[in-house]
Amino acid sequence: MKNPNNPNTANDPSGEVRQGGQSDAGSLTDRLNQAQPYALGLFRIVVGLLFACHGAASLFGVLGGAMGGGTIPAGTWPGWYAAVIQLGAGVLVLAGLGTRSAAFLASGSMAYAYFKVHQPESLFPLQNGGETAALFCWAFALLVFTGPGALAVDRLFGTRVATGSTTRRTNEDREEQGAPVGA
Repeated sequence: MKNPNNPNTANDPSGEVRQGGQSDAGSLTDRLNQAQPYALGLFRIVVGLLFACHGAASLFGVLGGAMGGGTIPAGTWPGWYAAVIQLGAGVLVLAGLGTRSAAFLASGSMAYAYFKVHQPESLFPLQNGGETAALFCWAFALLVFTGPGALAVDRLFGTRVATGSTTRRTNEDREEQGAPVGA
């Protein structure tokens, strides 16, 4: 119920009248919505880093190596190719460069890994050891649809993500927003 003396006030659930016409829940939601691109960017960075680490471990034997030690011999199907995809796509997703394409490739490789390696052992990921493959598959599928979020290299090249699509920024757009126009 609004205060009849001030149209910019509203009652919150506790009965107190607050300025601005918003409840605490509305302002929290607004703040969370403003932080969403940064949370998505952080999610992308963490998932890309973890994925790249899997590839580096398999290819170079770092971080404990492949399956507890060592490396995967070059050209071995499918392990070596999966490791190359993990390292390459992981670095691209981490940097936010070609995120949707790299995430699509990574998601597909993890779906293949799950259904070819893990699922024949048992139906459920907890039983067949495929939790990591399933989580990476769905995390990358999410990035295909959401895009890179904030802090992405793609943003430096003038692309911006609009709701539901990716559009190129024109020089006129940049001038209107006060951004410098490159030569």
